[in-house]
Amino acid sequence: MRLLSNSSHVILDICLNLRHILLPQACLLCGTACGRAPLCDDCDKALPRLPARCCATCALPIPDGDICGACLDHPPRYDHAAAAFAYDFPVDALIHSLKYGGNLAVATALGDALGKSLAEYADFIIPMPLSPQRVRERGFNQALEIARCVSRMTGIPVLNACRKVMETRPQAALPWKERAKNVRGAFVCDAALGGKRVAVIDDVMTTGATLDELAKNLRRAGAVHISAWVVARTLKQDSGFRIQQKSLKTSSPNPES
Repeated sequence: MRLLSNSSHVILDICLNLRHILLPQACLLCGTACGRAPLCDDCDKALPRLPARCCATCALPIPDGDICGACLDHPPRYDHAAAAFAYDFPVDALIHSLKYGGNLAVATALGDALGKSLAEYADFIIPMPLSPQRVRERGFNQALEIARCVSRMTGIPVLNACRKVMETRPQAALPWKERAKNVRGAFVCDAALGGKRVAVIDDVMTTGATLDELAKNLRRAGAVHISAWVVARTLKQDSGFRIQQKSLKTSSPNPES
């Protein structure tokens, strides 16, 4: 197993601090000067945060109880999920800007928000792996970039434990019922995780099929507790839950469909 060193990121952080002093940060959504923060106060308040009461297993909002009916009927292979936001405007636009626009500054903003929302411990942070082809196309793994930010905030080391060994169709392009089949056999875990608590970091969680498949391999490697720490949780259309948002002062980038 290979721990990803953060030493180079210390130098990067120093350079970023100097940049913020000399050139104030512009809000990632509206462009207003906001000092060292990635978002101005108005845009930050408009983000679609999840309510306090969510399923402890899958992070979907629920009216009462600790675990939703779906997770009670069909428990997933992971133990717990935590999300900072609902996958809704403008968080969806920020994630698309990161994944498809290569705006790595967004990774820092999303990673900071995720790190601040966490209330549990893990021995290792494991970024959701991308296939080698997808990494070549994008030039980076967005989950790894977010994981590095969370690691700096929490002190939990990032572990490059897993690989994606199959090129699969994009999950977002598939009906929900076909997603589990699409990622079956797609991952391997190279680390010995006996007795360890691990947290898988990803940008978006929709059905949880990708996480469930990765968790299967983490269990085989000996992990005793598996959490999902995701930036945004896609809400079920029939859940009746709606995020109350304040209007942004200016329009945000249009998310890719």
